[in-house]
Amino acid sequence: MLKNVAIILSGCGVFDGSEIHEAVVTLNAVESLGATAHFFAPDKIQFHCIDHSTMQEANQVRNVLVESARIARGTCANLESFDGRNFDALIFVGGFGAAKNLSDFAFKGAECSVDEDVERSIKQMLELKKPMGFICISPCLAAKVISNKVKITIGNDADTAKAIESLGAIHVNCEVDSFVKDEIFNVFSTPAYMLAKNTVELSSGINAMIKAMQS
Repeated sequence: MLKNVAIILSGCGVFDGSEIHEAVVTLNAVESLGATAHFFAPDKIQFHCIDHSTMQEANQVRNVLVESARIARGTCANLESFDGRNFDALIFVGGFGAAKNLSDFAFKGAECSVDEDVERSIKQMLELKKPMGFICISPCLAAKVISNKVKITIGNDADTAKAIESLGAIHVNCEVDSFVKDEIFNVFSTPAYMLAKNTVELSSGINAMIKAMQS
């Protein structure tokens, strides 16, 4: 059973940080199982800042941890302090921040790199054989760090799936209300807003994935 779950954020806002709806639905899914959620984010300057009312880049400098704390209601730890021995599962929320702040997948594709604390946390959970969940575009992190033909999904977008597979992963098409599990690596992924048209569809896949991570 899941008792303590780490949720990794990448800022606040779909186009430059964490997707807020996905973060809230993830929190609700974790707490609905009776588990306690613990938020983490890297303490670093985010790649850029997007004005979400105009979709234009804004002349602002924002910190990923500070922005993530908005979603976490002030309680968000530096990812540098993450220790997988204290948690039963690790979940990465989607949003472009996963591909801009936790990695540079959005810009470099197959040549991308991953934040060192993100990479460390994933590798630590692999070693501990504990479940990890990747939502929306965040499976790019698993593809890069784990590679080795890990099975993941971002839904069914052919171009993004091709980019994911260029990192050494195996992409599996998946409906919005479902998820993909890699039995070997204990890795779970669900499309979320890669396919979802509303929060009802969004919740169906995230809830199903997190419930399955219990076993």
